[in-house]
This record gives sequence, C-alpha cells and structure tokens, in this order.
Amino acid sequence: MEAEQFSKICKALGHPARVRIIDYLKEADTCICGEIVNLLPLAQSTVSQHLKILKESGLVKGEIEGPRTCYCLDRTLMDLFKYKVNDL
Repeated sequence: MEAEQFSKICKALGHPARVRIIDYLKEADTCICGEIVNLLPLAQSTVSQHLKILKESGLVKGEIEGPRTCYCLDRTLMDLFKYKVNDL
C-alpha cells in the first residue's frame, strides 16, 4: 500500500461516525442499502457525506440499485491497511 492511499484511509477514519459505519459494514458482512442512516443520530445528508469520504478513501464501495445506493466494505483494501498498520 502506497503512503498516499494509507494516509487517505487514516484521514477517513479520523471521525467517530465513519469508524462506526466501518464497524457496522464489517459486522454485517453484506452490502447495506439505506440502513446506515438509522445507525447514527445524524441527518441523512451528514451520513451521505461521511459515506462519500469513505468511498473516496476506497474502504467502502457503493453500488446504485434503483433509487438507493448499497454500500459494502472493501475487505481486500481493509486487509492491506491492517497489514500496513502492523508493519509500522
């Protein structure tokens, strides 16, 4: 994993709401549509902004299904990130 990608992921994980989203996606072990908003005591637009940041970091993938977007954790990238953290 390159330093730029590693730092982008670190920045994305720098907010507690985004960490909770990652934890939720990790535990769900499936793509989630719409349920993430119910997880956090935040407005839908705020949750969408957090998901956008996670998608930009590469940790989360989003696929459009009709009027909804379904989100999944990129487990391969997560494993690379964990490997890099352990290598520091």
